[in-house]
Amino acid sequence: MNNRKLTKIFDPSDGFGSIRDVWAATDATLAWRDGSWWMYLAGKVIGHEGIQLMSARLPVGAPLAADGWTLVPRADNPSRVDTVAGHQFSCSWDLKGGRHCPSYVRGFDAHRQVWVERLYYAGGAENNWGPYTIGYLEWNGIQWLDQPAPVFTAEQAWERGSVYEPNVIYAEGKWKMWYVAGSNQDDNLVQGFSESEDGKSNWSPRQQVFSAEERVFDFRVIPAQDGYEAVFSRVWVGKGPRPSGTGLWWCRSECCSPNRNDWSEPVHILPAAEESWYGGPWRPSPAYPGRESDGGRLLVFFDGTYLKPGATGFPTVFTLGCLELDRPAAST
Repeated sequence: MNNRKLTKIFDPSDGFGSIRDVWAATDATLAWRDGSWWMYLAGKVIGHEGIQLMSARLPVGAPLAADGWTLVPRADNPSRVDTVAGHQFSCSWDLKGGRHCPSYVRGFDAHRQVWVERLYYAGGAENNWGPYTIGYLEWNGIQWLDQPAPVFTAEQAWERGSVYEPNVIYAEGKWKMWYVAGSNQDDNLVQGFSESEDGKSNWSPRQQVFSAEERVFDFRVIPAQDGYEAVFSRVWVGKGPRPSGTGLWWCRSECCSPNRNDWSEPVHILPAAEESWYGGPWRPSPAYPGRESDGGRLLVFFDGTYLKPGATGFPTVFTLGCLELDRPAAST
């Protein structure tokens, strides 16, 4: 694809500036808050039992860009990262396995009749590899508060006891969530969908959006001037060489719908590159510098991996990068 730019933002091999206790920082979700762009991330922090959520930000007033991100340190120790929230109430369902794949949303809680900010995420009660349930942190005006129980758990046979990778948007008066069900270890990943009026209860009957054969791992929707756009990932967790369709895809729709027929024919915007820092791109978080689609440059923040030469034990390195490109042309 022409006029495309790739930028690596975080790589453990490069270090994290003055921060010394972070092993990895991935799974970005973007938020415009307090006059600046924020990025909420998941990663391993030394001294913490499970995966933690942390944040990075651009300078106040700076436009959205791939460059200039810094992890937010603790106020009392600039060499240690400031984790987003503790586990005072949520420890039973997200402490040992940690918090994964955050999704920032501002939406209207129809039951409480208030606008709220939330960070949805997958929590692991047992270990980093699942099974998972989905819950959230909620902003109370001062800090992010953890919750005593998840709000979305596996209940269908096809979900195989685990739901994760939430991608949530508040649109058309509903909290709409695309999510993964199944297991990476079993090479069985189904993309599901459900919606709710308050984002925590009375979820609609679950729908299968993509079957396991299509290997869709994320489906991230954002509002656009003429409807909605989505960037999604196709992954390969099986044996053998990656299929040619692995990577990031883009499509658009006039409505925020779980029906695939409402979306344009997908455009492959970033194939996986075997010999690079983005060998298997996933977890896209797209946005436009003006915070909505204006026909300009689209920025897609995403996770990547590569194998560390000569490494023993766990050789995979997790990276975070950004793809910048002209808005793709939709086809029907």
